[in-house]
Amino acid sequence: SALICAKPVLGSTVVAQFADGAASQEKGLEIDDEIIKVDGHRVHIADELMYEIMRLGIEPVDLTVLRNGETVVIEDVQFPIISESGTAFGDRDFLVYPEDVTAGTLVKHCFYRSGYTVRMIWESLFDLVTGRYGIQAVSGPVGVTEALTEAAQTSSFNFLYLVAVITMNLGVVNLLPLPALDGGRLVFLIIEGIRRKPVKPEIEGYVHFAGMALLMLLMVIICVKDVVGLF
Repeated sequence: SALICAKPVLGSTVVAQFADGAASQEKGLEIDDEIIKVDGHRVHIADELMYEIMRLGIEPVDLTVLRNGETVVIEDVQFPIISESGTAFGDRDFLVYPEDVTAGTLVKHCFYRSGYTVRMIWESLFDLVTGRYGIQAVSGPVGVTEALTEAAQTSSFNFLYLVAVITMNLGVVNLLPLPALDGGRLVFLIIEGIRRKPVKPEIEGYVHFAGMALLMLLMVIICVKDVVGLF
């Protein structure tokens, strides 16, 4: 979106300016409204607000705002829809005020940005399973390297942020209850705690081996897709 800043800015959730013909303005959103919820999802910073609109804004959403100390609900706001890699996203049609860079705002933004990033990873996995995202949205080492290269060419901030997202992504995925991952091992420990005795090592070994084989097969498929996409 042309409204997204290319450099790091601590953005609030207070509306500062509308794009020409903004549907949200026509529905009743006003300048200086502080958006606190998007379809019931609490937002605290501009990044959270943007994410919720991108994910939920493909359909009309309700915005809850603070206006002159009162809570106002603006119903059925239809944001513009953009398409990327065959997937539809909602697009914010307004700008928000920046926040002063202080120790307090930095801590607040780090906290909420980390929280919504983890949630974004979980919800992306859910969207992948349910079919909102296709296989083209999944990247392996080749695709990740390409994305890191592009990010490094734009700015150091984009590069470092992408590195942080990839690191958090690996941590979340590793905790999934799948064989060969730490999450799969945790499942066997839970079963052991319930049964009061461990699962036979050979059975656990077979399960983890099958899981590793499937993961390796998936990795090969994704790598081939990424390599083909380079040409």
